[in-house]
Amino acid sequence: MNTSSPVSAPPVRLGRILQVVIVLFALGLVAGLVPRWFVRQKLMAETRADAIPTVNVTQPSPATADFGTPLPADVQPFVEAAIHARASGYLKNWFVDIGDHVTNNQALAEIDTPELDEQLAQLRAELDQAIAARDLAKITADRWVELLKTASVSEQETEEKKSDYVLKQANVEAARADLQRSEDLKKFDRVTAPFDGVVTARNTDIGQLIAAGSGAELYRLAQTDPLRVYARVPQSLSHAVAPGQKATVTFQELPGREFEAVVTRTSGAEDPTSRTLQVELQVPNPRGEIFAGSYAQVRFHEGADTNVLDISDNALIFRAQGMQAAVLGADNRVQLRSLKLGRDFGAIVEVVSGLAPTDRVILNPPDGITEGMPVRLATTQTNVFQ
Repeated sequence: MNTSSPVSAPPVRLGRILQVVIVLFALGLVAGLVPRWFVRQKLMAETRADAIPTVNVTQPSPATADFGTPLPADVQPFVEAAIHARASGYLKNWFVDIGDHVTNNQALAEIDTPELDEQLAQLRAELDQAIAARDLAKITADRWVELLKTASVSEQETEEKKSDYVLKQANVEAARADLQRSEDLKKFDRVTAPFDGVVTARNTDIGQLIAAGSGAELYRLAQTDPLRVYARVPQSLSHAVAPGQKATVTFQELPGREFEAVVTRTSGAEDPTSRTLQVELQVPNPRGEIFAGSYAQVRFHEGADTNVLDISDNALIFRAQGMQAAVLGADNRVQLRSLKLGRDFGAIVEVVSGLAPTDRVILNPPDGITEGMPVRLATTQTNVFQ
């Protein structure tokens, strides 16, 4: 009779139940903890990501000079000359008057020079005398050279005759030079224009005594196309003006008219009294609408100053170390730059040093921003200079 089988059956069934319970408990534990672990890891990642600030950046732009206010200027002829007499006498006739346009070498006036004419006649006679004396000295010297061959004269006498011929030849050259000088001076009895221009003054009349070298001018001649315009630029704007820069010239007596001009040169030095830089411009005047000597106003077209940059004022950081800006590096980490500022225009300030045109400057930097801090660049950027 077998009695062991009914006794061993309950423990086996109990062990299987316990195993199932343990497996179910483990599955429940895994099903409950794993999602919560993933959620916790995701939350931690989001927290770390949120700890990195998101920033907007902008780039500095070249500063433009503020030429909003026109500057006073003087209009001068391109070329101007006072015409004086080189020959003395009496004014015989004049051919042009003020306002007349003349060309180069055109006759302006004619001077009667009786004294110079007499001087020319005298110099011609003196030249003839010198030539005759030279010819006689040459004949004498040649004769003495032949007589020396027969010992009829001494060598000393022969050398004296030869030297006398050389002296007479020099006298001829001197007389010819004096005559040539007077003949050249005689040509100045006809006063001519040295260049194309307009007569702006006539200070002589027929019959007036003309004294060469007295300093009194007969005419004043000016070339008025183009014209030179001189303006003085304040020291704060002097570095923004350069040759080739465009400008506009206006006149109160010509309302609504603007004349284009070009900067040709600058003085290259500030006036120590007025702290201004003299600038020369050229303005075309083909129709003679602008009068030389006029008062004008010059407005320079804005020119970029490559040494100075403009930046928004909300990119500045005010700290004990001085004025700074936060620049975004290639690795998206912050670089703090110390700045030297120029003029303050309110929303825009000038940066003299500390930034480059290619720098990405952080706008509205957070108060706790530090060197090397990682930041995240915003997807949408705004140009504050638009």
